[in-house]
Amino acid sequence: MYYISKRIEISYAHQLVLDYESKCTHLHGHNGIVTVFCCAETLDHNGMVTDFTHVKERVQKKLDHRNVNDILNFNTTAENMARWICEQVPNAYKVMFQESEGNIAVYVKPGFENAAL
Repeated sequence: MYYISKRIEISYAHQLVLDYESKCTHLHGHNGIVTVFCCAETLDHNGMVTDFTHVKERVQKKLDHRNVNDILNFNTTAENMARWICEQVPNAYKVMFQESEGNIAVYVKPGFENAAL
């Protein structure tokens, strides 16, 4: 099995929909760090699991310097955004989404709970 990871920084704005009072229900911004983990049993015709540039493009082009509530049709929690990013990147099996220092959400695709990296 081959593994790669790509760390990407994004700046984004959002607001959450919550059933309790929170400052996060107001529009606010984050400088987030996204780490995407990919794996493959065999390499593609270029000798790669997934091109690092393609991983970065899938995340930054869609989310960086944007109000993500205008793009995504779900409550934009770190947990939901981690899952969504994982679904966008070929061969991705895990995403760590750090919305701010000390606040990290991780999504792992079912069946990959014990994967390396």
